[in-house]
Amino acid sequence: MAEDLAPKEVTAPEATTVAPVVVTVCTTCRRDGGDPEAKRPGRVLAEALNTADLPEGVTVRGVECLSACSRSCSILIEGGKSRWSYIYGNLDPDTHLDDITAGITAYATTTDGLVPWRERPVIFRKQSVARIPPLEFPSVDLTKDDCA
Repeated sequence: MAEDLAPKEVTAPEATTVAPVVVTVCTTCRRDGGDPEAKRPGRVLAEALNTADLPEGVTVRGVECLSACSRSCSILIEGGKSRWSYIYGNLDPDTHLDDITAGITAYATTTDGLVPWRERPVIFRKQSVARIPPLEFPSVDLTKDDCA
């Protein structure tokens, strides 16, 4: 019985390894009516994010097209095979940079990519183009007819 009262060794919880986050920015889209000779908004955003104070493990890269041309200045945020990924569009590097970095930071703290709705910056709530399930997310049962 005395053994039951003996102090138990306390160990730190196992560290959770979180996959790195990659922010992909389309650098080619133009805004309607914009100066065709001006630097593209996505390029401006990619350069700003590349020097922003983002969490460790976040990488920013530019690509020539995300095929979201009608939602000019778009980004993809992804974080490994266990996290949801998101595409956001209609971003403005001059007015949205703080909100974008806040959204990326909130995403980077998750293990599943799901940031609670109210904790997302408004631009991420309003300007979502797509939410992409993680590779490990189970498929719906396609053999079952749910249309009744």
